[in-house]
Amino acid sequence: MDTCPIKYSWYFLRKTRHSYVVQQASSATLTIFTIMTKPNKASSLNIYLRLLSYVKPYWAFFVLSIVGYILFALSQPAVAKLLEYFVNVLDGASNIAIYWIPIAMLVLALIRGIGSFLGNYYLSKVAMSVVHDLRCLMFNHMTGLPSSYYDNNKSGHLIARITYNVSLVTGAATDAIKVMIREGLTVLFTMGYLLYTDWKLTLVFIISTPLIVIVVTSASRRFRNISKRVQFSMGDLTHVTSETINGYRIVRGFGGEGYEKKRFLDSSLQNTRQNLKMTKMSAIHTPTLQFLVSCALAALLYVVLWMKGSATTASMVGFITAAFLLPKPIRQLSEVNSNIQKGIAAAEDIFNMVDEPQEKDTGTFTKERVMGKIEFCNIGFQYPGAERNALTNINFMVMPGQTVALVGKSGSGKSTLANLVPRFYNHSVGDINIDDIPLNNYALKNLRSHIALVSQDVTLFNDTVARNIAYGDLSGISEEQIHNAVKAAHATEFIENLSDGIHTLIGENGVLLSGGQRQRLAIARAILKDAPILILDEATSALDTESERHIQAALDEAMKNRTTLVIAHRLSTIENADKIIVMEQGRIIETGNHTELLAKGGHYAKLHKMQFQKNVTHTLESTAGHHNMELI
Repeated sequence: MDTCPIKYSWYFLRKTRHSYVVQQASSATLTIFTIMTKPNKASSLNIYLRLLSYVKPYWAFFVLSIVGYILFALSQPAVAKLLEYFVNVLDGASNIAIYWIPIAMLVLALIRGIGSFLGNYYLSKVAMSVVHDLRCLMFNHMTGLPSSYYDNNKSGHLIARITYNVSLVTGAATDAIKVMIREGLTVLFTMGYLLYTDWKLTLVFIISTPLIVIVVTSASRRFRNISKRVQFSMGDLTHVTSETINGYRIVRGFGGEGYEKKRFLDSSLQNTRQNLKMTKMSAIHTPTLQFLVSCALAALLYVVLWMKGSATTASMVGFITAAFLLPKPIRQLSEVNSNIQKGIAAAEDIFNMVDEPQEKDTGTFTKERVMGKIEFCNIGFQYPGAERNALTNINFMVMPGQTVALVGKSGSGKSTLANLVPRFYNHSVGDINIDDIPLNNYALKNLRSHIALVSQDVTLFNDTVARNIAYGDLSGISEEQIHNAVKAAHATEFIENLSDGIHTLIGENGVLLSGGQRQRLAIARAILKDAPILILDEATSALDTESERHIQAALDEAMKNRTTLVIAHRLSTIENADKIIVMEQGRIIETGNHTELLAKGGHYAKLHKMQFQKNVTHTLESTAGHHNMELI
């Protein structure tokens, strides 16, 4: 079986909707009409069916819940029929023993209770499991999305999809489905009873069907559009909150509290306005439908009193009782409409993300350990939506064990070029070869296993020092190896002073550590990986002069026999590089070692002279300040 039971139930409703009875009964089952409306982009029915397709692994629990709701729904017309027998007994038209009716009432209550438990519990179990699967699906898919997706989407919106949007799907998958099935079946069976009892009178009741359909379909579109705006505004709210929390030092240091409060206020007001619109729509929608149903009931009562006819009092009492039992489930169905539309809008947003193509990984070549030869052949690259190329006609070669430094002003393309090697971005022109094998031929995981990264922006996790160093594929490394990496990164001293050593929790993104300490943990992580290719993106940028000397010595040791790409602003750190490549506006303008480039007197020599003068000035100022302190 390639589809889940719930699909069959929908299929049944769709196939039989042309039959007279189900077509008329479905007029009261409002949500069926709701999800069959067709918005511009994707059919609500298709989205909802895709959402429900995740029920397949839990079909047994779903069947149990349907059985429960069938028992629950059948009890309602049974009560009306029991009341008919009761009136017959009172009139002496029936010989049923008087104690059988109370017993039957208790049996019906028991059946109703069992049905309610089976339906509610097992459907909730299914729905919660589906939501869990969706949440994991989103997160797992998110980890494999390309870098460009993160560049083009706010982090707050991505977080809101996993937290807020999934909660909306929960509403659609639990309360909404529960009410839809339970009350829908109740309406269906009750309408069947009415048709069986007196189909002519039932026609009077269902005459309002076209008007109900129009109200529901128009409201459904409105609900869904507003719900999308609510979700977007919630994403903005999450984004502002996330930025303020992550950047609280900058916010306080630059007096940005007022600005951030205003941003949050505006986002919250927008979210409130959209939620109020949704509430207003629901508040209008439900009474309108109740009024239409009441009109139908009023017309029914008039016809019954006017026609009288040959029907017995008992049958009319049972008929009227069943008719008056309909408004409650109809009202509940109308109220659940907004939840279903919220869920559909949320599911559409979730599926849009899930359908995003992941990182291209067409490579199949793997190697246990590469030698480290890297060749850039006429490389060109342009960011999506950018007006000009970030890189143009890049050509150079790095031999195994060599250190090549990339220097230049900010925005010259240094980091972009380095990011092409582990394929965080895919070059659009030319070729990059590692050990004479095109980069795209390597399987992504294998390619990245040969590369260690130390970024300017250090990323640490709310975990222990040890787990931050031995992260991911390194998690099985022994403590002795971790200590060796710590020692090589000159981090032993400060780690030993922590409360629990390498087992100390360091807070979110290492907030309990200084900038230099965080940087040394990142370097220790790279050293522990022992990859043949090392990429250092301003690896010593967050260190003071004393720490920089220690780290530079550790890096010099770590770079031995490794191919190393160094991105540096401090030219003093790359004087011993085998080759220095000077970049400007995405192009290579000079190449050579430190001595050769100084001798040329070109762009590199000017940069070096400027930095040397700044360093001398800084040293003199520091010395003067020290002497002044001594005089004081």
